[in-house]
Amino acid sequence: MSPKRPRSSRRRYRAFVDDYTHRRLDDTGESSAGDGAPEAADAASKPKASPQRRQYLRDYLRWLRPHRYAIGAVFVLALVTAGLQMIEPLFMRFIIDKVLLNRSLEAAVRVRRLHLAGFTFLTVIVASNLIDVLKDYMQRALNARVMLSLRESLFDRLLHLPLPKLHEMKTGGILSRLTGDVETTTGLLQMALVSPAVSLVRLVIAIGVLLTLNWRLALTALAIIPGVLILSLTVARRVRPIYRSLRKDVEQVDGRVGETFSGIRVVRAFRREMRELLEYMQGRHTVLRKELFAHRRELVLWTSWSLLLASVNVVIVWYGGYLNVSGRATIGDIMAFQWYTFLLLNPVWSIVNSFSELQRSLAAMERVFEVLGLRDDKPDRPDARHAPEIVREIRFEEVAFEYREGRPVVRDFDLAVPGGSVVALVGRSGAGKTTVTDLVARFHDPTRGRILLNGVDIREFRLGSYRDLLAIVQQDVFLFDGSVRDNIAYGRHDAMDAEIEDAARRANAHEFIDKLPERYETFIGERGVKLSGGQQQRLAIARAFLKRPQILILDEATSNLDTESEQLIQASMASLLAGRTTFVIAHRLSTVRRADIILVMEDGRIVERGTDAELLQARGTYYDMVQRQMESARAAGEAEAVLR
Repeated sequence: MSPKRPRSSRRRYRAFVDDYTHRRLDDTGESSAGDGAPEAADAASKPKASPQRRQYLRDYLRWLRPHRYAIGAVFVLALVTAGLQMIEPLFMRFIIDKVLLNRSLEAAVRVRRLHLAGFTFLTVIVASNLIDVLKDYMQRALNARVMLSLRESLFDRLLHLPLPKLHEMKTGGILSRLTGDVETTTGLLQMALVSPAVSLVRLVIAIGVLLTLNWRLALTALAIIPGVLILSLTVARRVRPIYRSLRKDVEQVDGRVGETFSGIRVVRAFRREMRELLEYMQGRHTVLRKELFAHRRELVLWTSWSLLLASVNVVIVWYGGYLNVSGRATIGDIMAFQWYTFLLLNPVWSIVNSFSELQRSLAAMERVFEVLGLRDDKPDRPDARHAPEIVREIRFEEVAFEYREGRPVVRDFDLAVPGGSVVALVGRSGAGKTTVTDLVARFHDPTRGRILLNGVDIREFRLGSYRDLLAIVQQDVFLFDGSVRDNIAYGRHDAMDAEIEDAARRANAHEFIDKLPERYETFIGERGVKLSGGQQQRLAIARAFLKRPQILILDEATSNLDTESEQLIQASMASLLAGRTTFVIAHRLSTVRRADIILVMEDGRIVERGTDAELLQARGTYYDMVQRQMESARAAGEAEAVLR
């Protein structure tokens, strides 16, 4: 059977349109168009989003509270600008009716009135524009501060979320929330608060002036607006689910891009470049189709308002001309009416446009505040205490852990580790070794049982102070795109140069560092790509040396080293392990034979425990593992001799 091919962008788009048509996107924001999985049953079981959205809006308003004075200043400036703009048509009406068409005045008087009115008119226009520029600058500065504050809190929350939740969101989802979603959410300040409020004030003033000037013309102009307004708001409301689905698609595409380039070696090794390009373009084509789908609906708004504006202008000139001929309206009235009609329709359009833009901002806000509303990973208890500085004992009491309910990966784990001891965990892949060390590091908490440090449950310590006791060296080394010095000192930014160099020497890393172009200031690229695997491993070991931890976790820490480098590091390991409680995971049994306690694990349980000598004498699972590795080593040696 051939592997299932990804759905084409056309089929994804058609599924999206079907969901949109049947309003399956309105409440949950989920669509079967994204990944091809039907979610109608899930959608039916999910609660309506409206109460949650209202809660997010309340959270956003609380978020803006520290900026209330700046928001008030922007609002006042916007009102002043609106007020000045509202009196501008009156100057034109005065100039036409009281100056240009007023034949009863002498020419000199008319000229003086014209100059005075023109100068005042120009002053009002200049003042209005200057205040508007000031308001716009203050608005941008306010948006920037709110955006920076929101990004800081969102990034901080993401740093402390549970690992499963971060894995579920993926890199693309995290980045899209920190960038586009935060920026769009900040638009709520303008779209939901300042713009509608100012537009409403301008609308009330414009209607009042129009009714005062000529109630017949006013009613004629206003009669057209309600129908188009209702149509526009209805269309705008239906646009929001489209943008919510768009954000989800963009997140998925960006996440896939991150995965592709993180695993670019695998992509090239298996010649998957064309497939990755195809999947990327399918995702982008789907996004483009949805954008055009939304654009077609927004065109209804723009077309409606273009027709409305043209129609109102025609009606005013037409009906206003009739009233002028009848002696019930002046030329100035008609000109002022045209201007005021523009000032009337502009705030109405601004309100409708704000509502349309508000849909995008609300969709982004839901994603941002959904994350901000999540609980931190393992929050400190109210009575949490600082972790002790010295580790005297770590004890596991009937510890069990399961990632999925009913499927434990660690079970019946009982162990007492005296402070300063070295505990080695050996066994097949999937036996639960790494999970045990993750429990020690509090990446997870036991599902049942407890882990005690000096007789106290580690959950009673402040997480930060407990993690200060730890250092971890993993098989999959992660280095940052910085200098060698920055990576070694990652756990101790206050370390002196001499301390950093000493840690590098102990990890047998100083020699290769000294040969780099800029020695300790050399930048090593993303994930240390400019270094070999063994060099990356030695930097990670040096990082652990420098932190001087009380609890050390070595997860295949020497797996990427050649035999000579491993032997050199093993000699310096004695000083690293001295006085530290250490958990070592290793498949090379030669690296764990000096451990104080060796645990053989199978299916999440301890099946054997003891020293190397005791386990060899017992001739059980550990003995068989040692024999197999010795046979493999002899076979490798014979093969090497043949090749020579």
